[in-house]
Amino acid sequence: MSEARKLGIARLGTVEYTGALRLQDAMVRARLADAIGDALLLLEHPHVFTLGRGADLGFLRHRPHGIEVHRVSRGGQITYHGPGQLIGYPILKLDGAARDVGRYLRDLEATIINALGAFGIVATRRIGMTGVWVGDQKIASIGVGLRRWVTFHGFALNVECDLKYFDAIVPCGIADCEMTSTAALGYTELSVDRVATVIEQSFAARFGYESVESIGAASLWNLIDADVARCEARSEIT
Repeated sequence: MSEARKLGIARLGTVEYTGALRLQDAMVRARLADAIGDALLLLEHPHVFTLGRGADLGFLRHRPHGIEVHRVSRGGQITYHGPGQLIGYPILKLDGAARDVGRYLRDLEATIINALGAFGIVATRRIGMTGVWVGDQKIASIGVGLRRWVTFHGFALNVECDLKYFDAIVPCGIADCEMTSTAALGYTELSVDRVATVIEQSFAARFGYESVESIGAASLWNLIDADVARCEARSEIT
């Protein structure tokens, strides 16, 4: 009898972008070693612009004072993260038929579409593009990375963020792309936490997890300390 698939979920609050990168890296290493199970990190970032591996810096129209810009190892072009935006970073080991990047992207889109539908928001995907739209406006961006079929990076869903920051970029490198949020659509009663709860349920259902458990933030941050300790030990040996 096969073991029930379990998903760990961590609500991390607001996390600096570089800290989240370090955490994902440590978690990917741990997941590859089967030291941890599949997990979904849900959080917010302070204001930051990020570019994918091959993104064109020309899509950064101007850089608002004090906002960091990072080029990272995900797919996609440039995007914005900030307060009021729900960030999801799945750390999953894909096996068998799930080792299909296109399928994984479509499952992330469906997760968001189904979650928004629970609030009465009709969202869709667009053929040939990655992300989620409401009408002609984009409400969620997706950019992923994979390391030996373990996923990292993920999605950003606009809930109650300040959309003016998107004016500084060409979002996702799409000309004339207009961004929206649940608040801008009139759903001002929705908070990041409330949306996160429905995203958890939608994600678990879409990816076929039979059970969900909460992961303490401290145990995850300890993975970074363990990584540092291993690196130091290797340095001493060499």
